[in-house]
Amino acid sequence: MDHGVGVPSEDLRRIAGAHGRFLSVIAELSDASARRASLLPGWTVGHVLTHVARNADSHRRRAEAACRGEVIEQYPGGFPARAAEIDAGATRGAVELIDDVRSSGDAMDDAWRRVPAAAWINVTRDVSGRERPLNALPARRWQELEVHLLDLGLGVTQRDWSDDFVAASLPLLRSTVRQRLPEGAQLPKAGLLDDRDELAWLYGRLTRPDLPILGPWG
Repeated sequence: MDHGVGVPSEDLRRIAGAHGRFLSVIAELSDASARRASLLPGWTVGHVLTHVARNADSHRRRAEAACRGEVIEQYPGGFPARAAEIDAGATRGAVELIDDVRSSGDAMDDAWRRVPAAAWINVTRDVSGRERPLNALPARRWQELEVHLLDLGLGVTQRDWSDDFVAASLPLLRSTVRQRLPEGAQLPKAGLLDDRDELAWLYGRLTRPDLPILGPWG
């Protein structure tokens, strides 16, 4: 996750693997499974899949804009339009949802492969308004795939995260924890969590009575 000058080749490689794993998990999804609740409050599996696809679109469009030297909105219309688009796509059948995840991911990858080396340092903007260099975005897409794969509730847990993902992500998330702690809460004692459980907690994907609930990580 080195976001200095240059092409983020390692993150692009990581995304290719994560995208393949994501598709393999949803390959046999049924319409009924797509309509059931995910592990995210208020979202079905179809919501999560639609979000993953529209997130890929947002990366593709920003990469294309960066190549033109332009800065565009991650989601035209901001958070409300993003939510409306996810709601609109969530009720589709499993075949259409799976194809959307696949095709949007492929188009995103193709757009990234076409980015000239010099354009990777061009500025992009997140839906929150935060600006980042284009070469910081593949790492964020990697997180989206790995974390939302758990949110589907299809049997994948933090135990299935690769050593590479844990090693790359844990230091970054640890650096956010103090500012995300509720007032008066204490950090977990050393040894209370192994690395995968700690990372799941830091991503807001592990809740236990002995762990404080953190503020948003993104």
